[in-house]
Amino acid sequence: MQDRRFLVPFINLGHTLDHLVMLVFPTVAVALAREWHRPYAELLPLSLGGFIAFGAFAIPAGWLADHWSRYRTMQLFFFGIGASMLATGFAQAPWQIALGLTVTGAFAAIYHPVGIAMLVAGPERMGRTLGWNGLFGNLGLAAAALVSGALMDFAGWRAAFFVPGTLAIAAGAGFALLVPDPGRVARTSKSIGLHIDRATMARIFAILLVATACGGIIFNSTTVSMPKVFDERLRMLAQSNFGIGALVAFVYTVAAFAQVAMGTLIDRFELRRLMIGIALVQIPLLALAANLDGWAMLAAALAMMLAVFGQIPLNDAIVGRYCADEYRARVLGVRYVVSLGVASLAVPLVAGLHRTAGGFRNVFLLLALLAAGMFAASLFFPSRRALAAQRTSVAGTA
Repeated sequence: MQDRRFLVPFINLGHTLDHLVMLVFPTVAVALAREWHRPYAELLPLSLGGFIAFGAFAIPAGWLADHWSRYRTMQLFFFGIGASMLATGFAQAPWQIALGLTVTGAFAAIYHPVGIAMLVAGPERMGRTLGWNGLFGNLGLAAAALVSGALMDFAGWRAAFFVPGTLAIAAGAGFALLVPDPGRVARTSKSIGLHIDRATMARIFAILLVATACGGIIFNSTTVSMPKVFDERLRMLAQSNFGIGALVAFVYTVAAFAQVAMGTLIDRFELRRLMIGIALVQIPLLALAANLDGWAMLAAALAMMLAVFGQIPLNDAIVGRYCADEYRARVLGVRYVVSLGVASLAVPLVAGLHRTAGGFRNVFLLLALLAAGMFAASLFFPSRRALAAQRTSVAGTA
């Protein structure tokens, strides 16, 4: 078995950096709108290429990891996001920012199919491991708003790219020095599923992809728009970029612990009930956030993000529990190309609806409808009893 003493900490650190670099610009855009005298709705789409690449390159990354090396692909991730963030910090024109963010997204796409596949390959308590990994990812979301806001106030917007880029390169060097290369994944299974027939596997992954698509748009829309939402609705509570970033960071940090709690629940309860419950909770919270301001909006945002973040470990647990190890990077690649690719729609969705008379009210109401779709899909997920019977049937015919 692979030595995981350094592997798990670096995989968790990679999750922090992955979400941090992808959400630097939504915070930067708020300040650039004032500095460049351009509308926020015009600047935010500069990140669209990055979010598209973040999803589109997940499948190639998963294929490369399974056919070449997960370890070396993760090295490429660390050094790639570091170099592209540094390059973006030197941009002199909007198109250069857009190009830099696109390249960053391409390298950032490596993390989820490869890092998560490495993470779930060994631990017995998979839910807890995924929960803590999710916590570190959400701390990256929190750090993006907080660190970017602070760096912009004290050192200018370019520092918001330079500092994370330098940290990513340092992390890559540490990964290469301290984490041993486990070699290629051993091939032990002739089927993508673990003792589940093709019809049931198709049903599971169809539901997973629906939940992934709806959840991806909800996740990306809320995280991309949160700095601007707080800028508009909580301006009386924060008068600077750093203040807005601090409020966003507070919400993301507290909400991040929902993934740790969900990880514990995954190890104890069946996935179907958890999927139904977490989707059902999101619907009223997203609808409630549509019409609130001030302290009420802050409280609603916290509750809403607890539910949104709590959804994430469930989807990865499905792949980890029902998919053979040698196929996981590719299956996770498909999952994340749907999640992150469809989630790239969040950028034009938020920018477009922000121009309407309803503004962010319309954004949150649409997200509530997507949560209802996710809830409907989860009702068709096989129960634990049905899956146990399926395994017994498959094992008996093997």
